[in-house]
Amino acid sequence: MAKGKSDRNAEILEYALHHLERERDELQARIDHIRRQLGGRASHVSTPAAAAPEPKRKRILSEAARKRIAAAQKRRWAEHRKAKAKAE
Repeated sequence: MAKGKSDRNAEILEYALHHLERERDELQARIDHIRRQLGGRASHVSTPAAAAPEPKRKRILSEAARKRIAAAQKRRWAEHRKAKAKAE
């Protein structure tokens, strides 16, 4: 009796897998169609390695921008110390 239930579960899972794969293929076809309309090339089914996010590029600040940021932070700390001294 246990074997019959196991076979039934396997049939259900196989059906679900087949149905989901068919849906995936239909969605991929729609995605490819839209990409072609946008002028891009059609992609393959994405894999986890292909879906990895791009590494973030390091932001580069000019020397003047670094000086402005440093001066602003010094002002903030000076105000903080001044407020702390008044509280004591």
